[in-house]
Amino acid sequence: MKSPIEELEVKGKAAKAASRRMAYISTDVKNKALANIADDLLAKKDELLAANQIDYKEAEKAGMTAALLDRLLLTSERLEAIAQDVLAVAALPDPVGEVFDMRTLPNGLLIGRKRVPLGVIGAIYESRPNVTIDISSLCLKSGNAVILRGGKESINSNSALAKVVQGAAARAGAPDGAVQFIENTDRALVSHMLTMSDIIDLMIPRGGAGLIKFIKEKAAMPVVAGGIGVCHTYVDKSTDVAKAVAIAYNAKVQRPTVCNALDSLLVHTEIAEAYLPLVAAEWAKAGVEMHCDGKALSILKQNPPLKLVPSTDEDWGKEFLSLVAAIKVVDSLDEALAHIEDYGSGHSEAIVTQDYSAAMRFLNEVDAACVYVNASTRFTDGGQFGLGAEVGISTQKMHARGPLGLKEMTSYKWLIFGSGQVRP
Repeated sequence: MKSPIEELEVKGKAAKAASRRMAYISTDVKNKALANIADDLLAKKDELLAANQIDYKEAEKAGMTAALLDRLLLTSERLEAIAQDVLAVAALPDPVGEVFDMRTLPNGLLIGRKRVPLGVIGAIYESRPNVTIDISSLCLKSGNAVILRGGKESINSNSALAKVVQGAAARAGAPDGAVQFIENTDRALVSHMLTMSDIIDLMIPRGGAGLIKFIKEKAAMPVVAGGIGVCHTYVDKSTDVAKAVAIAYNAKVQRPTVCNALDSLLVHTEIAEAYLPLVAAEWAKAGVEMHCDGKALSILKQNPPLKLVPSTDEDWGKEFLSLVAAIKVVDSLDEALAHIEDYGSGHSEAIVTQDYSAAMRFLNEVDAACVYVNASTRFTDGGQFGLGAEVGISTQKMHARGPLGLKEMTSYKWLIFGSGQVRP
């Protein structure tokens, strides 16, 4: 009997072999695989939800936080949305084989680049079963093989979903072994995966700060990782108050347990007295706890009943992942920019303003993957950006930044056409 590490090596070699064929299979085969996945997610909905309930009840019993429980949960509606995302990926142009930047050099060489898959993607992730489908779909469409290693807390959900993907891809004619799933939850396998640079071309971690830090420090192959999402919305002195209320409400309340939800609300002092009571009243309806600096507290304590807490230094730069938000009143756009520079995580930042110059300064000076003017940060998502889905949201600056879609799952090779040229 093979040991878990030996089984991992076998699956890795199978993925490597499959990746060579994946690099040139037809777009029709890829799209058929994705259509099959979408169909099977709905056809096997009861089976998938039953598997998820096993994980959910175990996690609940173990004391998992509400934020992580929400990420773990699958519902009929969420499965239907995941299936639609898969079809959206199928509808996108196939990036593989695109030839670009073709030009003729003075010596007559015709030179350009052709988009090619990366090879084998390793994905290590926690809690979110939808990641199994998102990453598999994007890897299949971009011509990559993938090795999936989900967390112990979602093993039943991920295993059931991976079987759906594997069966659907095989029926379409995708290479055997293109989608590998690691069933064993022994943490030693994560450490071993990180040494497999001869097999895995890129590692993508999805999870908490601890997991991401561990993988970035230990991986022998390149890593594209997101950090935590500490997201600010700054309400400028020149603002449409109604829009600013709606944007802050959506960014905080629509789904507070995810990385693109609002964590800190910055409000210009000239608009604070008019704006803060209105947004606080809306947040209060959803049960938001507000950690306020001195100025915000002095304005809002006159408007009971609100969940008000004096802010501490720990509130700035904190990803709450819950119905909690920090509020700070600032004296200027400069102060808002400085605060975001100090406490932002490079994920998503927004300004709400009617001042064109302020908007342009914010866009130019804020260093983040996604910078918004007059819109909710909740749009930072591969599906919302028209990418179909995402394998993650990168807060790094190399190779890919923001939601990682199909093109971010590819590299390129140079093509050079000559007519007998030799180098002098």
